[in-house]
Amino acid sequence: MTFEQARAAFPVLERLAHLNAGTFGPLARSTADAVAAESEVELERGRGGPAYRDRMLELRSAARAALAGILNVPPENVALAYSTTNACNLVLAGLGLSSDDEVVTTDTEHFGLLGPLHASGARVGVARLRGLPVERALDAILAEVGPRTRLLALSHVSWLTGNVLPVREAKEATGLPVLVDGAQSAGAIPVEVRSLDFYTVSGQKWLCGPDATGALYVADPERLRVALPSYVSQSSYEPDGDFVPREGAERFDSGGIPLPSLAGLVAAIQAAPEWRYDRAHETTARCRALLAERYEVITAPDHATLVTFRPGGDAAATAAALYERGVLVRHLPRTDWLRASIGYWTSDEDLERLLDALD
Repeated sequence: MTFEQARAAFPVLERLAHLNAGTFGPLARSTADAVAAESEVELERGRGGPAYRDRMLELRSAARAALAGILNVPPENVALAYSTTNACNLVLAGLGLSSDDEVVTTDTEHFGLLGPLHASGARVGVARLRGLPVERALDAILAEVGPRTRLLALSHVSWLTGNVLPVREAKEATGLPVLVDGAQSAGAIPVEVRSLDFYTVSGQKWLCGPDATGALYVADPERLRVALPSYVSQSSYEPDGDFVPREGAERFDSGGIPLPSLAGLVAAIQAAPEWRYDRAHETTARCRALLAERYEVITAPDHATLVTFRPGGDAAATAAALYERGVLVRHLPRTDWLRASIGYWTSDEDLERLLDALD
């Protein structure tokens, strides 16, 4: 598949420089077609009966396998989730933390992780990384670790700064379990998660899948309690609710995900070219270099596929004005920063449109 063919798969790119996969990736025609085809089957044949049940099991298995391929792990270690936030809640509820426990995170995390951390009841220690050189991030995280620390909760790639966090190094240095928010990494950069404990995935971002799709990797499913059971997480149950969990991470499945969404997610993952990571890395470096000529860039060089920068003036108004000129970027709330998300589909013309629209 050529770059031109890959880019042509996304109709929105004909009119918009889509630089916001960190929120929602663009939808490919094949993804939308898969969703529509599955919806048409449901419309004509209904949502019930042996054939429907078989199709549901088939699509859940296919989605699990496709997501496992992104993470380079066995499918039996992958649970289907609705979002990264949903996946974080599954882990934190299962750990059963209390006010006697501590969790270490950073000040560059998304509420999708921070909210569940707060709701867990544990004391939350926050490593201050904003404004800190990236090479000092590990020391700042380790400085928050104490004798009561039970978990490290970190993004692989910060949604704010775009910097890669030292998740593996923190795991190696402490030996503690690590919950990784992979919303800005899975599908954007190569990931290898086997050395980590829990890793979340958002299907609608860099995987360019439908809304309300995602995953949770669990290294050792037997060691995490099923605290938020759904109908699909049990293999059998008693009248009082006592149940036998399914084998592997399937026991943490969040529930019934619509079949059209599952079909769309599988199609989206299958459509991505093999060269996607290399292309995105190269284009991100060009984007950062171009922005650095005019603006303060927050993201360190040679990190992931987000580029955060300070445009000057009212950043929210600037983002709105850019959209009116056909450029979609993200204003990061409670900051004066804008964030450009660079995918394998991003062209040099998209970068030129961004720079021209900023003038």
